[in-house]
Amino acid sequence: MDTATLDSVTPEALARPRRLRRALLWSLLVALLLVAQTLLVALTINYEEGREQAGVESAAFEAAAEFRREMLRRMQQLQTLAFTEQADAAWQQEAAALLRSRTGLERIEWRDLNLGVQSAVDTPFTPVLFSQMARPSLSLEAELACTQAQRSTAPSFSRSYFVPLPEGLGVEVMDLCVPVQRAGRASGFLVGSFTLTRVLDAVLTAREARRHEYSIVEADGTRLARAGVSRGAGVYVAQQVVDLPGATLQMRADSAAGRPSLLPNVTTALVMGLSLALFAVVLLLARDVRRRAEAERSLAEALAFRNAMEDSLPTGLRARDLQGAVTYANPAFCAMVGFTQEELRTFAKVTGMPPYWPPEFSAEYQRRQILRLGGHGRSTTESREGFETVFMRKNGERFPVMIYEAPLVDGEGRHTGWMSAAMDLSAQRRVEDISRQQQDRLQASARLATVGEMASLLSHELNQPLAAIASYASGSLNLIESPDAETPAMLQQALTRIAEQADRAGRVIKSVHAFVRRREQQHETTNAELLFEAVLPLVRLQARKSGTRIEIDLPPTEPGTRPPRVRCDRTMVEQVLLNLSRNGIQAMETATELADRVLVLRARQTHPRWVTFTVIDAGPGIAPEVAAKLFTPFFSTRAEGMGLGLSLCRTVIEQHGGALDFGPGPGKRGTEFRFTLPSPKAAESGETPAPADNA
Repeated sequence: MDTATLDSVTPEALARPRRLRRALLWSLLVALLLVAQTLLVALTINYEEGREQAGVESAAFEAAAEFRREMLRRMQQLQTLAFTEQADAAWQQEAAALLRSRTGLERIEWRDLNLGVQSAVDTPFTPVLFSQMARPSLSLEAELACTQAQRSTAPSFSRSYFVPLPEGLGVEVMDLCVPVQRAGRASGFLVGSFTLTRVLDAVLTAREARRHEYSIVEADGTRLARAGVSRGAGVYVAQQVVDLPGATLQMRADSAAGRPSLLPNVTTALVMGLSLALFAVVLLLARDVRRRAEAERSLAEALAFRNAMEDSLPTGLRARDLQGAVTYANPAFCAMVGFTQEELRTFAKVTGMPPYWPPEFSAEYQRRQILRLGGHGRSTTESREGFETVFMRKNGERFPVMIYEAPLVDGEGRHTGWMSAAMDLSAQRRVEDISRQQQDRLQASARLATVGEMASLLSHELNQPLAAIASYASGSLNLIESPDAETPAMLQQALTRIAEQADRAGRVIKSVHAFVRRREQQHETTNAELLFEAVLPLVRLQARKSGTRIEIDLPPTEPGTRPPRVRCDRTMVEQVLLNLSRNGIQAMETATELADRVLVLRARQTHPRWVTFTVIDAGPGIAPEVAAKLFTPFFSTRAEGMGLGLSLCRTVIEQHGGALDFGPGPGKRGTEFRFTLPSPKAAESGETPAPADNA
């Protein structure tokens, strides 16, 4: 071919043979797939037909065997019945029992040697068998069977015959004749009449009856009885011979299943599905490049979205490698500590520690990081629990943070570092401080309100020692003006009384002052008895006014034992005891008889870790509608009350780790308030963790 000819060949012409070859190869592949699929479908259908035919033959064989066994069992029962004398009334009872126990046996007759019916018993479950036509007119088959049985001296079955029933119905009946002998001589015959349909129903199971139609047929194909499905499909049919003494029947089974269809067949559908899957694979290969490009674009978008999400988070995120160096920090973390991401990475490489570690804690943080890197820290499977620590900003400011740290695992499951989420707790701490200060002010206001309510009682209480002081002072002046021999002794006694009364007034004022003054909370270990003694002066002020008796109930102390001891803020707990005691006294002022006004202050070590304090009054109790709002702030049942007492009491007890509740008093009378405080051992066992980065 010359150059001009080559130049005249277009690219389309060169590509045409390649397209033809490709089309030929695809056509050959499709043809091979179609041939293989057709062969597989044909083999599958042939296999399904063979399996179904084998199932029908097996069902026919089992049904025939079960029918024969059932008829032989009934023959044995009639032979057993033949041993009973016909004149004996027991024969009638046994025959009736046999008819009731077996389905299909409809009638039992006792006949003499001339085949005359001497006695007969019919089943009570179905209409009388020979009600439409008399038995003598339908006795030929039975007589032939008895003749055969007499000749062979063995039971014999008759041929089946049709017996009409009421309403135009009828059944096929087969007689069984059993010869009866007495003293070696024939004495008669026992004849049992069976309906073939009911016997066939009795031997079939529910599963067999749902799958096949069963028929009893004669040798010429005449159907005598049927059971099972209403009609077989006629595709899979099997017959088995039922050989009985004196008679031969055939059991035919006709499957309700038709020929296997193409699509519903599981195997065929699987083959077709595999073929379609091959075509789908080819199509998927063509789409692979396009989908890969889409995946790369989606990955880039997801990465951008993740970066945008991390950059917009207010929570600081930090990633560290197995050597503890910071490898990533989001903008929130950088803004929190004041360092840029590059500064964090560079500082860690140079010094081996992050720049946000406070110098005073760096040694401890370094030690914990070495333990972690050496494998002694938390494992990769440990639960992700937060811990609190202290960081330092770039300007040197210390601030608390909450760290949630988890192992950083790559796509192959390897542990490559640690991922942390850090939250700045500075604002939360400021809110807590403000709340604590407000709580302190509220508690101080409550103490002042309590003292204000007790002002009248204090004035009455202080009048007594002041009046006594004035009286003793006047007497002393009189003694000085008119001295005699007894003046020094009387003057000394009067001055002693003045000092005692002044001390009494001072104690009252001091107790009120100690209660009212504000101070920082300070937990200390003290006895329950000292707490009671501290509030008794103030409690007795109100108790004297209402005539209430105060009883202190402490456990008896034995040698070597001490009363219950607690660790608490004494001032706050004394305020709780005072509020509960005053409430109990006020509850008894109007509703309780004077003789019954008793306030009990009790303390018991109810648990190794807890001491329970109880304040019990004999008042009218608390109504349910009041109990529901009892601890609500600013709720009070008294017009002059502020409604803060019980609310503050619960807050104080819960700050100590205890609980405050109430209930009816002993004997369902009055009310008792209970609260718990930690014992010294329980309070001192808890460890306060030092700030740690847990690096």
